[in-house]
Amino acid sequence: MITADRLNSVKEYYFSTKLREVRGLIAQGRPIINMGIGSPDLAPSPQVLETLRDSIIEAGAHQYQSYQGLPKLREAIADFYHQKFDVNVDPNTDILPLMGSKEGIMHISMAFLNNGDEALIPNPGYPTYAAVTSLVGAVPIQYNLSEKNGWFPDLDELATKDLSKVKLMWVSYPHMPTGATATVEQLKMLVDFAKKNQILLVNDNPYSFVLSSNPTSILSIDGAKECTLELNSLSKTFNMAGWRVGMVLGNAEHINAVLKVKSNMDSGMFYGIQKGAIAALQSGPEWFEALDTVYTKRRELMFRLVDKLGCSYDENAVGMFVWSKLPAGSPPSEQFIDEILYSRDIFIAPGTIFGSNGEGYIRFSLCVKEEKIKEAIQRF
Repeated sequence: MITADRLNSVKEYYFSTKLREVRGLIAQGRPIINMGIGSPDLAPSPQVLETLRDSIIEAGAHQYQSYQGLPKLREAIADFYHQKFDVNVDPNTDILPLMGSKEGIMHISMAFLNNGDEALIPNPGYPTYAAVTSLVGAVPIQYNLSEKNGWFPDLDELATKDLSKVKLMWVSYPHMPTGATATVEQLKMLVDFAKKNQILLVNDNPYSFVLSSNPTSILSIDGAKECTLELNSLSKTFNMAGWRVGMVLGNAEHINAVLKVKSNMDSGMFYGIQKGAIAALQSGPEWFEALDTVYTKRRELMFRLVDKLGCSYDENAVGMFVWSKLPAGSPPSEQFIDEILYSRDIFIAPGTIFGSNGEGYIRFSLCVKEEKIKEAIQRF
């Protein structure tokens, strides 16, 4: 049977293939320390787990659920955005819960991109943006981000391009993989650029609450809802990556367009997971403080490891990664990390998986226990 032509436009996700290789080394008895992927190793709060446990015996818990999620979940998301970002959204019209924000990337692309339309993709950036754009028959157009510009796009340069076919622009602040943040003024510039060029701007925002003293939403910018959607997730903030809970927020017209796709793709999120998500979103400040305490200690140790490799980094970057520049004269990123993998049994992500502008960089995940980071330091 011949596969669909769309598969010719994408490759298997890097971590899907590389982690098979890493698991193979572990199966051989190699003591691999995996610092490559941002999968939280910490547990959700006890309250979240208790809520999930108690909810599974409630009436209707195992039936199909609403495509739009429980009303109380949407209300919890709205309250969270109001308290944390000073953003007001209508839980009845402006919010759509998702089975992870990665699902939202596909749904948004299917809702707004026709064959031949173009989408602006950050380089470096989350590789799923480009892959999904290609899968739906649209054309990914990369725009450059650089350390020199603080990993923020040169909007003046972009404005000189032919943008007539561009329908979507993907951004992610705090930025993945670099951890760079955007100021309110920069977010306003993005919104103005999108309005001027009639582009739907989508901000992917799952890292605002990891080592970040100033959580920000692009929806806090005046008039942003006219041209902007924001994706968010409970994966990183609440250690719920495997639960697959995300959300998209925007105006009712845009949300309804995404709902048309989503309602044909699934039959609603499991009731218990939604109840657990509500409990997570209602967490007090002590949860966020405890999370940052853990990641601060890990990051301090990770900086020591990065120093061992002679790499440079931004101490003020946020999120659960340390994005590091290789020292002058180093081999290419993928060769560099393979040498460390096979000589020191440590897996680090090469910057190239996030785009060509990731060459010369590597990324360390903080989803590694302190004792393992210390062990990695000793291996050097």
